[in-house]
Amino acid sequence: QYGIVLDAGSSRTTIYVYEWPAEKENDTGVVSQIFKCSVEGPGISSYKNNPGALAKPFDDCLNKVKERIPAHLHKNTSAYLGATAGMRLLRLQNETAASEVLASIQSYFRAQPFEFRGAHIITGPEEGVYGWITANYLMGNFLEKNLWRTWVRPYREETMGALDLGGASTQISFIPEDSQDYSNSTLQVKLYGYEYNVYTHSFQCYGRDEAEKRLLALLLHKSTASYNVDNPCYPQNYETAFTMKSLCGSLCTQSLRPANYHPNQLVKFHGTGDPALCQEMVSLLFNVTACRDREECPFNGIHQPKVKGNFVAFSGFYYTINALNLSGHFSLSDFNSSMWFFCSRSWVQLHFMLPKFEETYARSYCFSANFIYYLLVHGYKFDAETWPQIHFQKEVGNSSIAWSLGYMLSLTNMIPAERKLIQLPLKPSLFVGLLFLFATMALLCLLFLVYLCVASCNQKNISHVEQVFTPE
Repeated sequence: QYGIVLDAGSSRTTIYVYEWPAEKENDTGVVSQIFKCSVEGPGISSYKNNPGALAKPFDDCLNKVKERIPAHLHKNTSAYLGATAGMRLLRLQNETAASEVLASIQSYFRAQPFEFRGAHIITGPEEGVYGWITANYLMGNFLEKNLWRTWVRPYREETMGALDLGGASTQISFIPEDSQDYSNSTLQVKLYGYEYNVYTHSFQCYGRDEAEKRLLALLLHKSTASYNVDNPCYPQNYETAFTMKSLCGSLCTQSLRPANYHPNQLVKFHGTGDPALCQEMVSLLFNVTACRDREECPFNGIHQPKVKGNFVAFSGFYYTINALNLSGHFSLSDFNSSMWFFCSRSWVQLHFMLPKFEETYARSYCFSANFIYYLLVHGYKFDAETWPQIHFQKEVGNSSIAWSLGYMLSLTNMIPAERKLIQLPLKPSLFVGLLFLFATMALLCLLFLVYLCVASCNQKNISHVEQVFTPE
């Protein structure tokens, strides 16, 4: 069987195709990703002024999906679209426009051969928990196969925390030391008959793209030169220009909109490649005063338990770390030295440093690295000791770590709340028959042993009597 999930993020839409054996009803641990395709163009929220235009970019990926799934199974293949922070922001800004975008998608999929289950805007906590489910599912932290090829719960009852960095929001999800103290911030998830109290929080406007817009708007706000601004996070000798609307038109940057706001006015940015000043400016994006020295309150007044155990950091976290020529897990000092080295390079030097050079991403990796540093260290309170417990990872096997798999598993009930933990390797009727046979054989063996004992005793008695009556 097959399932399709469209991850409609703020910056792009990615289509995932999943596969599992059809003959194993409600089986577990067998769902695998067989195809992934990025839809050309921006995220669906960018089509707010022209919803009808968003359908055509889907064609190329959907045609490839049709080739990967056998034609006779198309009508039985469920497709789901989940929209994240980009659409959450649009709905807050213009609910009518958000509804029109979703309606356009619904209309497009009515003409497709798949069983479309609807386009929905998922909440931040849902996005965080689905990412946590995906990561732990792929890593075998819920169930594993034993020697008899049956699914059992692992002896270790540990799960990994999940760190997700999208374009418009970022999520942290993990099981705290004492979840009862954070009942208002935890979601109870029941999987395979076991309950998990998962702390999860989604920080709106702290995704990579929206955070960078906030930085640029902040630099513009602080600049003495109206439309020529120095950016310490851009590489040395790099120049680019944005319209004021692209900087301050977002809900995340409205508070930084200048008094002389002209939507089409161009603002030029000049890269200075100053790592220290970049980090200082990035720190201003975090509202630490809202916590007022409260314990376990990193920023924005959000109450967060102390981080515990291992974490997997994916999506934007992984791509930035990869650009710094790092991978897996490493020390905080290694990260800082790589970040400092990268941020000190000129625009020309970056052309030779990056294996895949794309201007939009290349110019922003220094900002992203500083933002990740401040978020993880000053925000979530990772330190030199706990930093190596973060594993920066893109996928497990051939399956991407993303909220999409957890979303599909939940909607298709592939991870049921109630389930017999250990599955018998035999059919129940056959198992009962064999059990009866073994019990009967055991009883017969017992009766035979009793018979042997009785016969042995009788033989001894006869021998004794013969010895008494034997004449000398």
